[in-house]
Amino acid sequence: MNKKLSKFLSIILPLLLGVFLIIYMYRQSTPQELADMKNSFKTADYFYVYISLIIGLTGFWARAYRWKYTLAHLGYNVPFGIKFGSVCITYIMNMLIPRSGEVSRAVALNKYAGVPFDKAFGTIIAERIIDLILLVIVVALTAALQFDAVEAYLADIPFRQLFFYGTVAGILFIGSVLFFMYSKMAWVQKIKLKISGLTEGVLSAFKMPNKWPFFLLSLYIWFSYVLMFYVTIYALPETAGLSFGTVITAFVIGSIVITFTNGGTGFFPVAISNILYVYGVPKAAGFAFGCIVWGSQTGQILFLGGLSFLLLPIVYRNK
Repeated sequence: MNKKLSKFLSIILPLLLGVFLIIYMYRQSTPQELADMKNSFKTADYFYVYISLIIGLTGFWARAYRWKYTLAHLGYNVPFGIKFGSVCITYIMNMLIPRSGEVSRAVALNKYAGVPFDKAFGTIIAERIIDLILLVIVVALTAALQFDAVEAYLADIPFRQLFFYGTVAGILFIGSVLFFMYSKMAWVQKIKLKISGLTEGVLSAFKMPNKWPFFLLSLYIWFSYVLMFYVTIYALPETAGLSFGTVITAFVIGSIVITFTNGGTGFFPVAISNILYVYGVPKAAGFAFGCIVWGSQTGQILFLGGLSFLLLPIVYRNK
């Protein structure tokens, strides 16, 4: 019962906090800011939002197509429809339950294509490692090019405490890894045996013969993320004149928020509003922009994920 309660709280508390942030920002806004916000939604040019969603769809396609290389290296030829549907399920599940999408994706591939769960999950972990490396590169470049603005935005974060806890966590992690690698205990050996398939899947991205198409598609996936965010700035006159450096800074902040929350629910518009305010965009317009970006992408995820849940059992019912 405690585990169920803990899991329930881990899901519902971030959502409640996100809703609280929206309500708090609403109550802190002046009547003029609320009127400006409402006007931004009414006068926005949604043509650019539709363009961004088309770009986002190509990102879904690229992620599903990229998956074929690691799976083929393990000896599995999976129909594209199953891979695409499984990717869509990943996004919608991550919105509902943080970090559950990767597991759901492996489960879907196992159910409809017969790929062992551990190997499927291993290929997904390999993709996430590559994605994390690319995110770190983008964050580092943005911090270097936009240092003053990022410093102003992050001024209240207690970096010394974070560094201390991060160092302790790093030492514990390294110690655990070394213990796992060299321990001869029976229960450790059993765990090693069970994760052998997972390891094979993780290493597939680095051992497969088609590395370059895989890495080029990885670059395109992140390019599509940035491009769909950038295109949306033209939906509002207050954001249409933003420089690329400003846009990429806001994109990085938004990506980090989405990574550590339930799909950015409540947090994303507030974070985008705050960072754009540093660059002179009124908070009402920045908040409206964040809502448009988050709302349109969330709508696409819900549509594609829901459609995948519906069609996969029908189209691939024999499997």
